[in-house]
Amino acid sequence: MSDVLIINGPNLNLLGKREKEIYGSLSYEEMETLIQKEAKKMNLSVSIFQSNHEGEIIDRIQKAAGSVKAIIINPGAYTHYGISIRDALTSINLPAVEVHLSNIFAREHFRQNSVTAGVCRGMISGFGVESYILALQIGILPAH
Repeated sequence: MSDVLIINGPNLNLLGKREKEIYGSLSYEEMETLIQKEAKKMNLSVSIFQSNHEGEIIDRIQKAAGSVKAIIINPGAYTHYGISIRDALTSINLPAVEVHLSNIFAREHFRQNSVTAGVCRGMISGFGVESYILALQIGILPAH
C-alpha cells in the first residue's frame, strides 16, 4: 500500500516539451524523480499515475480506495470540466489535494474555474513542481 497516489491528467506527459514559459523545462520523468526523492525524505511511499484519458483517471481513483491513504491530483484540462472526475473523488473516502504547476487564476478566463477543487481539502497552484512537494508536506494523510 502506498501512502499517496499522485494522479496527473492530460498533456502532463509533455512537460519540458510544451509551453516551457508556463510549465518549466523539467521533463515529466524528472518531475517524477524529484517527487519520489522528496517523498522518501518524508518517509512517504508515493505511486504516480498519468493518463490522457478521463476514464482511466476515473478507474484509477476508484481503485485507490483501500490501496492508498491520500490522493494528490493534477487533473490538467479536466480541472475545468471533469465532472466525472469530481464524482469519482467524492465516491471514495480519501483525502485529496488538487495541484497545478501554473497559477490557474492568472491564466485565461476559462482556466480559472475548477470543478474538482471543491471536493478536495484544498488546492496548491502556481509553484511548479513544488506544488506537489507542498501537497506532500501539508499532512493530508489520516492519523494512524
